[in-house]
Amino acid sequence: MTERKITVNIQIMLRLLNTLGQLRKHESWTRQQLEAYQTKALHDLRQYAYERSPFYQDFHKGLTERPLQELPVLTKAMMMEHFDELVTDRSLHLEDIRTFATQGEAGQPYKNRYWVNATSGSSGHPGFFLFDEAEWTDVLASFARSQEWSGVRINLTRRQKMATVASISPWHMSAQVSATVKSWWCPSLRVPASQPLSQTVEQLNQWQPEILIAYASMVGILAEEQLAQRLHIQPKVVYPASEVLTSRTRNQAKEAWGNEPFNQYVATETASIAAEHQSCRRMHFFDDLVITEVVDEQYRPIPEGEYGAKLLITTLFSRTQPLIRYELNDSVRVSTEPHHCRLPFAVLESIEGRVEDSLTLPAVSGGEVLVRPLVINRIMDIAPVSGWQVVQQADSGLVVLLTGAHDGMMDEMFANQISKSLAQEGVHAPYIKVQHVLEIPKTASGKAPLIKAYRPS
Repeated sequence: MTERKITVNIQIMLRLLNTLGQLRKHESWTRQQLEAYQTKALHDLRQYAYERSPFYQDFHKGLTERPLQELPVLTKAMMMEHFDELVTDRSLHLEDIRTFATQGEAGQPYKNRYWVNATSGSSGHPGFFLFDEAEWTDVLASFARSQEWSGVRINLTRRQKMATVASISPWHMSAQVSATVKSWWCPSLRVPASQPLSQTVEQLNQWQPEILIAYASMVGILAEEQLAQRLHIQPKVVYPASEVLTSRTRNQAKEAWGNEPFNQYVATETASIAAEHQSCRRMHFFDDLVITEVVDEQYRPIPEGEYGAKLLITTLFSRTQPLIRYELNDSVRVSTEPHHCRLPFAVLESIEGRVEDSLTLPAVSGGEVLVRPLVINRIMDIAPVSGWQVVQQADSGLVVLLTGAHDGMMDEMFANQISKSLAQEGVHAPYIKVQHVLEIPKTASGKAPLIKAYRPS
């Protein structure tokens, strides 16, 4: 590692530790103090956007003094269409950033100032998101907080080896974070989730990570490898990412490594939105970094205790690319139960999945029904198989892929249970076929999604 690189890493770590110290202070606030902070931070964000972003000057015209809930919703497609007008640095242009993304490498800032991150485009609209040095420090601190809440603190006197099994795209946020903090203190291995499983197992066995980060589906697969005694690692903590963590995967990980994984809710647009805390094993929103609104399809607020159709986020620390009431197609539920820990943050009770993970099926009453992953998860999570995937066909039929099933005579039972569960949702049950496979198919990025909805090309 060059002297300059070491200097940069030290500077980043010092800034990170300072920001993390400030976030720790917020955790002892009262809810009233937190809400006062949100009010001021939101005001500062809006003023900054109105002064420097031509897009927001027009988008919020006549609404600059209105409450947050009365502002229009920003979609990814809209943001990308008006990217050059939305960003607050007039020298930034989308086409230049796209060109940079074909040439640059992870950890290399654009214009020596901006960290570039990109979404995979699973919703049909890939997006670019930029963070300057101060904003990127907040991003890093949000991930560091998630680790601290699981009991793993940054320690400059001791190395902690990390391994990430996910996309190796240099513009994936996990790649950018890993490249930024990679140092003597945090040696990091990135493994492509799309490569053959045997190769992944071999690399992890050689690396022996203390911290393991992987797609939620990959956590389940690796847990099976550990239980089969092909994988031999003992991570102190496991973090599932990018996909919904099912109770089945949670239990598999606990059986394999002795501890349940620590769930976290992350988006490329904002970094960590919520994370599980070791004191109560419940997920808490990072309300001092992001304001969240759970809404229905018409963007009306959903009461606590009910699943919304979408989540609107306002990133309080964003300045380069302000996100105010930005739409995520995630279905989440906020807890109504009293808090049993001292954190002032709201509790995220459950993440049901994204619209992209849901099935659109014919309804008994006519029309269509949107079926969330939980409807099928609750059946398959208790199935005596090592892996599964439900694939929707062009005619709305469903093919259930199974690995490690011990009794083919149970196929009809699985099909009947899924059919019954769908009927309870008002679905005109399609045909359901069960197929046994050696391995669950992965996407190009290496994910093995539980639900694959049919999307016409």
